[in-house]
Amino acid sequence: MRKKLLIVAVLLGVGGVAALFAQETLETLGFSLDVVWLFIGSILVFIMQAGFALVETGLTRAKNATNITMKNVMDFCFGAIVYWAVGWGFMYGTSAGGLIGTDQFFNGPMLLDMESGNFYKSWFFQVVFAATAATIVSGAMAERTKFKSYLIYTCFISAFIYPISGHWVWGGGWLANLGFHDFAGSTVVHSVGGWAALMGAAVLGPRIGKYVKGADGTVTVKAFPGHNIPYAALGVLLLFFGWFGFNGASTGIATIGEGGIWSGLNIARVAVTTCLAASAGAVGALVFSWIWFKKPDCSMTLNGLLAGLVAITAPCAVVSPGASIIIGLIGGVLVVLAVEFIDKVLKIDDPVGAASVHLVCGIFGTLAVGIWANAPDDGVVGILHGGGFAQLGIQAVGVVSVGAWAAITSLILFLAIKAVVGLRVSPKEEMVGLDLSEHKSEAYTGFQIFSNM
Repeated sequence: MRKKLLIVAVLLGVGGVAALFAQETLETLGFSLDVVWLFIGSILVFIMQAGFALVETGLTRAKNATNITMKNVMDFCFGAIVYWAVGWGFMYGTSAGGLIGTDQFFNGPMLLDMESGNFYKSWFFQVVFAATAATIVSGAMAERTKFKSYLIYTCFISAFIYPISGHWVWGGGWLANLGFHDFAGSTVVHSVGGWAALMGAAVLGPRIGKYVKGADGTVTVKAFPGHNIPYAALGVLLLFFGWFGFNGASTGIATIGEGGIWSGLNIARVAVTTCLAASAGAVGALVFSWIWFKKPDCSMTLNGLLAGLVAITAPCAVVSPGASIIIGLIGGVLVVLAVEFIDKVLKIDDPVGAASVHLVCGIFGTLAVGIWANAPDDGVVGILHGGGFAQLGIQAVGVVSVGAWAAITSLILFLAIKAVVGLRVSPKEEMVGLDLSEHKSEAYTGFQIFSNM
């Protein structure tokens, strides 16, 4: 009898150790999967830098291709350093009244336990988002901005403008506490970059020859067609590809867990809504531009695809596939209307439609949460699913407050740069092209494929 009891006790002990070991192994494996997924997502978002470079280069004139390429490379390189040094602390540091992180000025790496790997995986994912917000501005200010002035701006948005409003939403700030929902950044990333793009283009003024005033006082708006639409199309497809990381990895984890919309279980849903909204955005812009311009416009269609992506970025985890198609279609129509309005009514010269895509559709996507969201377990329910106007009101507060912050700080920054070091190149340099005047390097050496206008 005693021998049997001893055998049972040994077996129970071994089983207990094995169970404990299995639990620890599962936890370790789960953490590893989360790290790998976030790393893959970060790489996908990083690829979007190449997408932005190709879109902006393709939709502008050949004489500025090197300059635009340089800006899209260097805004990430400068931005990564200043986001590590200052921006991360402002965004994710200990919150001071829900307004700003307080662990800044070279203390960013100390905010999380570096031995656990939490800092590394979180920082790497967030820095590519910061770079996206900064690079949005490049296209709107293309073909007439001093290179050094653009780099100054990039450092400020990565270190200060983007991280502080980002803290309000993703760093545990006051908007997060209010219940504002922006899953992957329609407002946090895209509208911030869009507001800065609009302010930058307005302060700069239009390109030479863009708006021609006739003797009778009427103003003719001249189009400057992009020099390489295949570049632009390839760039948009790269952005589409990278967006699956932008939205999908915003779940934060790959394992199922108990995180609701922040659970790894939601990755597939996010991928589906992202795919459908982008496709619907392209279809919406294609059909609407075809009716409006009497021809299917390629550049408008490409921007429509991006519009669908920007619009679905906030609600991708809380809406159905059907709703995502509606959101994408509306985004595709909105971007065409916005391009026409900003260009022909406001007379603000935005060569690639950056403000139309990222600002207008970023605002719409954020508000769409308050209309189509259906995630009652997470407390995010829109009007169409019985949530009333409460969530829509909260979303509107976020849109206005973040918009005011981004617009005012960007305007002040651009005016300061203009006064101190200058923002715009000389008329002669603009006519020659920034490739030669700023870099002494032609993108297409030996080929005369463009005019100075």
